Amino acid sequence: MRRDTFLKSLAVLAASSGLPLSALAATNLKMMLPANPGGGWDTTGRALGKALIDAKQVDTVVYENKGGAAGALGLAQFVNASKGDPNALMVMGAVMLGGIITGKPPVSITAATPIARLTSEYNVFVLPANSPFKTLAEVVEQLKKDPASVKWGGGSRGATEHIAAAMIARAVGVDPAKINYVAFRGGGEATAAILGGNVTIGGSGYSEFAPYIESGKMRAIGVTSGARLKGINVPTLKEQGIDVEIGNWRGVYGAPGITAAQRKALTEMVIKATQSKAWAEALEKNAWTPAVLAGEAFEKFVDDDFASLRATMVKSGMI
Repeated sequence: MRRDTFLKSLAVLAASSGLPLSALAATNLKMMLPANPGGGWDTTGRALGKALIDAKQVDTVVYENKGGAAGALGLAQFVNASKGDPNALMVMGAVMLGGIITGKPPVSITAATPIARLTSEYNVFVLPANSPFKTLAEVVEQLKKDPASVKWGGGSRGATEHIAAAMIARAVGVDPAKINYVAFRGGGEATAAILGGNVTIGGSGYSEFAPYIESGKMRAIGVTSGARLKGINVPTLKEQGIDVEIGNWRGVYGAPGITAAQRKALTEMVIKATQSKAWAEALEKNAWTPAVLAGEAFEKFVDDDFASLRATMVKSGMI
């Protein structure tokens, strides 16, 4: 029997007998990365794809980048093109929720199928090496004098670094509505703007800026964590008298319309991938905190975080 005929026979057997899709001999996975190359979602998706292959859960992974509108463009394409596809995943996270709250796109995350949360990461704020400012205190002083003169560079409107900037402004007595936030379509664009001095201060996950911080091209001046990150000598905002703490997280969703059995199989594949050597190496390399959560617990977490982010954004004057 030809291999492709054999696999089709297995697929029929799986559909009729409840055999989990992960039991199939081969899987070709499609991964939607709803951002431009170089950012956190791109890095996370490709690391997960490598881990899925390393854990022998899939044979191949095909990636597609579709940036814009805090992931809303990629989300819409994923929902419309992948209906009922059990071999499709999309990377998402807190940034997408923030973008949905501010942008109110026609397609929401509720159209797709929750699979698992993967990582948690805090934002770091940086200055270009040639900046006239040396510390966060100096940036805050200028912010108080003239809010519009301080350009904050980061991800899409509603990203965690955008929310953090608004929270910082509010904490130091500046109207959050007056902050000058410059949104970029992806981490690569934001990084280029910071290195080029086109923004005053930039924010993102530490992993995106790590090479430039270590090479001296960027100066890290604060992280949004409650305590200093392990192995990273950067003071928290709270240490510097700014009562702000906010984290970022990333996860994956499946296509709309997949069955409960297909969702279970996808979830099992992702969980096994997070137990692989390749994933452990990605966590260490990118300074990601493992935060695996699946099933109904993940679905509830997303609902709760959506409500929490909205409340924070209202309080910070963003909406």
